[in-house]
Amino acid sequence: MKGFIVSYFSQMQTFTAVFLAALALTTGLRLWLARRHIRHIASCRDQVPADFSGHIGLAAHQKAADYSTAKTRLGMIDIVIGSALLLALTLGGALQVLHEAWLRVFDAGGHAQGIALIVSVALISGIIDLPLSLYRTFIIEARFGFNKMTLRLFFADLLKQTLLGAALGLPLLLCVLWLMQRMGEQWWLYVWATWIAFNLLVLTLYPTLIAPLFNKFTPLADAGLKNRIEALLAKCGFRAQGLYVMDSSRRSSHGNAYFTGFGAAKRIVLFDTLIARLAPAEIEAVLAHELGHFRHHHVWKRMAALFALSLAFLWLLGHAMKQDWFYAGLNVQAHSTALALMLFFLVVPVFTFLLHPLTSLYSRKHEYEADAYAARHALPADLICALVKLYQDNAATLTPDPLYSTFYDSHPPALLRIARLQAADVQTQPA
Repeated sequence: MKGFIVSYFSQMQTFTAVFLAALALTTGLRLWLARRHIRHIASCRDQVPADFSGHIGLAAHQKAADYSTAKTRLGMIDIVIGSALLLALTLGGALQVLHEAWLRVFDAGGHAQGIALIVSVALISGIIDLPLSLYRTFIIEARFGFNKMTLRLFFADLLKQTLLGAALGLPLLLCVLWLMQRMGEQWWLYVWATWIAFNLLVLTLYPTLIAPLFNKFTPLADAGLKNRIEALLAKCGFRAQGLYVMDSSRRSSHGNAYFTGFGAAKRIVLFDTLIARLAPAEIEAVLAHELGHFRHHHVWKRMAALFALSLAFLWLLGHAMKQDWFYAGLNVQAHSTALALMLFFLVVPVFTFLLHPLTSLYSRKHEYEADAYAARHALPADLICALVKLYQDNAATLTPDPLYSTFYDSHPPALLRIARLQAADVQTQPA
């Protein structure tokens, strides 16, 4: 018995030490990367990269540098607050306190108590994040001329997001907790199947039921642009349900375009800010890039990777939730499916941060493939012009720190991306 107790406390202390070491490493590395990024941007602030000097002025380049720096500094504050909150919830004992408080409300415990616990943590996290979100929107975005949102619209969006999250998330959470409790040792397979079905359902509902809650979508009225896009779709063998313009200018001056939906329900959405800024040929090139993602099945590949990772994590959770040291090592004395679920997804990001370069590399590979597809179905020069305008209009820095970019950037750095398109443009020129 004495040996068992010694072994238990040894495992608990080991896991606590490993968690603290991983949290310190992850937090320190994220802050160090942010500092590197800020310093690198500052060192390049006073000179536009040679490849862009004829297209982007020094003032626009400096604006992008200052905008990226402001966002990164706010991100550093977010990192520190997030790490402090994680420590408070786990080793600080807040999660245990919340668990006991909700047990007094729901004497029998069960799923209601578990849902209340998880919702409480989500609300606490959201309330703590709210000042940063307000500062990001109404100070940083406004300072650089991007924010078009009012306080009323901000809180209306927040209310809609909260209600939508409750309408979709609470039934899913109840189902997951029920499966974890009732399906025996293989519960994680049932939860995984449920998770896949939920994601596919949301992606199906998003274009027609979810997105219209936040934005207005109108059919593309510009006949010339519509004909041009339809000709591109026909050339690429792509069928879409419709071409829509989204009133993104209600909230921001940033521009973009995207494809959404599955099968015959696929639709193309253009931000009104994109239409106002780009020439028709440039819009066509941007859409050719998006078509490249569909042609190479990037959406399905990313979903498959996500589902594979979620299966691995659920299996790992199934093992961890049976270990006493998993709870005790994070200063939680009680055992429950809700606590296990909450603890696991709180601490997993601490141990997986070093995988970020791999996921970013995978995403950048897809962007290069989509660019190559666009270069075959539209003029590379048009895509280059569109990207340069988007970099300028969105104040995206042309000079990110290489290591920071390796960890975080889902798109290739501007210099590398433009260089590849310029090479493709040369190849398409007549001899």
